[in-house]
Amino acid sequence: MTEPEGAYAAAGVSIEAADRAIDLMKGWVEKARRPEMIGGLGGFAGLFDARALTKYAHPLLATSTDGVGTKVAIAQQMDVHDTIGFDLVGMVVDDLVVCGAEPLFMTDYIATGRVVPERIAAIVKGIAEACVVAGCALIGGETAEHPGLLDPDEYDVAGAATGVVEADNLLGPGRVRPGDVVLAMGSSGLHSNGYSLVRHVLLNTAGWALDKDVDVLGRTLGEELLEPTRIYAKACLDLAAAGGVHAMSHVTGGGLAANLERVMPVELGATLDRGTWALPPVFSLVAEVGGVSRADLEATLNCGVGMVAMIEPDSVDAAVELLAGHGIPAWVAGEVSEGGDGRVTLTGDHR
Repeated sequence: MTEPEGAYAAAGVSIEAADRAIDLMKGWVEKARRPEMIGGLGGFAGLFDARALTKYAHPLLATSTDGVGTKVAIAQQMDVHDTIGFDLVGMVVDDLVVCGAEPLFMTDYIATGRVVPERIAAIVKGIAEACVVAGCALIGGETAEHPGLLDPDEYDVAGAATGVVEADNLLGPGRVRPGDVVLAMGSSGLHSNGYSLVRHVLLNTAGWALDKDVDVLGRTLGEELLEPTRIYAKACLDLAAAGGVHAMSHVTGGGLAANLERVMPVELGATLDRGTWALPPVFSLVAEVGGVSRADLEATLNCGVGMVAMIEPDSVDAAVELLAGHGIPAWVAGEVSEGGDGRVTLTGDHR
């Protein structure tokens, strides 16, 4: 039996709103192109010219997928939606780059209780702008309206990206050697991990409002919590190309030590000195207001370090200078040594 006209709309799904959202986002997606991208929005699949891979002797494809966790709740409460896409791209492409892979293209998925075209376009704007920063193309995506499953103003975002690395240039545990320096790269804040803890401590337990001015932060709580994730992709690719880099680690959920251990050979270990950097105020705030132990804090949040490279000692000075040119603060945080069973140990106290 044919559904009467407007039945889908009566169920809460608006095809018209979806079409308008596509019209509004087209301009942003167009900015996030690479020469290898074929066609535009509207197809069933994004197309990327694979002839780009012919310059590689032995190309390895890398892929990654992620979301931004409960940080979307902050964006929704503040009704600010043009930064959450930056977080999405950062979470995805910086997982790719740790093996030395160049991000080529990305697709996104937005699920929402109700399609508000301007809101969807703002989310995609952030994704597209971040793709430009990362150097990858936004070749497609999907917006799904889920009335009854999500509240009208709720949404979630996810994405996936594909990259490529020359096999001989693949970074990872097999290249790490005793004496390698652990080079830390500063985060822009919380990035997109641990927001369930942060929201529980500051919003639920302490009862703080997002528009609360927090002196130690120099801005409102909401502004701090929505600070976009730093994207390291281009800087780390330049760093890898300069030579001397053996492995990299993206510091996401689980914290610094646990993520560095993911690229640490079992016969080696590393010791990092907290005294080499100051704990940014937002992390101290969570610890103090919530009575969160250092162990819990470091097992949940990045604590000021968003990316790490294990690098030959002779390459450190040039690496720090290169990263500074990308606007990324970097410093020697520790060293790799024999023994340790693949473990990473943090010692000392923050400055």
